[in-house]
Amino acid sequence: MLKPRALRPNDRLSVIAPASPFERDLFEQGLAELRDLSFEPVYEPSVFYKREYVAGDPTTRAEAFMRAWSDDSVAGVVAARGGYGSVQLLPYLDAESICCRPKVFVGYSDLTAMLNYLTGRCGMVAFHGPTVVGSLASGIKGYDRQSFLRLLMQPEPLGELSSDGLECVRSGEASGVLLGGTLTQLVASLGTPFAFAPPKGFVLFLDEVGERPYRLDRMLTQLMQSGIIDLASAIIVGEFPECDEPGGHPTAYGTMVDVLRDFRGPIILGLPSGHTRGPGITLPFGVKVHITGGTHSRISINEAAVV
Repeated sequence: MLKPRALRPNDRLSVIAPASPFERDLFEQGLAELRDLSFEPVYEPSVFYKREYVAGDPTTRAEAFMRAWSDDSVAGVVAARGGYGSVQLLPYLDAESICCRPKVFVGYSDLTAMLNYLTGRCGMVAFHGPTVVGSLASGIKGYDRQSFLRLLMQPEPLGELSSDGLECVRSGEASGVLLGGTLTQLVASLGTPFAFAPPKGFVLFLDEVGERPYRLDRMLTQLMQSGIIDLASAIIVGEFPECDEPGGHPTAYGTMVDVLRDFRGPIILGLPSGHTRGPGITLPFGVKVHITGGTHSRISINEAAVV
């Protein structure tokens, strides 16, 4: 995997809007947080464009991304927010140009499409982490500052993630390259030129929000029938907020465990990354991790994500 240069204090970070439009006040709060972290956020006027439920037409958004990526004064790119629309950019991106300039890219939710384009099409590490409006605007209540800064600024393995709240439903050990993202986006990619196509033995991370159990069942079943689940050596499941049935049964976790009942590798529930009920941990997609599922479950990042 190609790896971006480690970020340094005073680095310029370009903020782009690949998906939905956003509230200006929250945007400014997120920029202030980036400045507090010693970075210099920059953006183009097009970041504020609106076209119904997306932040401008696809070519405009794709061109803004490519300009940010091609700008040698910019060390990394951070998404303003998720929502919907990132997948519309993919046909207009230039993978060859992107590969020539490995950079930090951070986002989650709808940005799963971009994350998997970078890891899959470009063979580059990308970061499942906070967006400007969705997380950074809330400060330390919205994202885990330690994992964010260590992964992006220190060229060394992050090591063991906090095990607080992790639940093991199938024990065992496994190692592999960490990939994944929002379940809706992974499933939506199948059958397209940008389909999620992980290597055998990878570790799958799944995130989601606001999807009822029967929808989770449908999407997980599709991942299984497509052969994706068979390629995984382990599965890590996020917090899945607002996914339980309103009456409390069935639950998201119960449904997923039932669908995955024949999976032979370790399964760990409750890793707070992406859509969370509190601060979200940043995860490096494209690096090696080790999973130990048991009484004391552990998830360890065993490879540096930056150079």
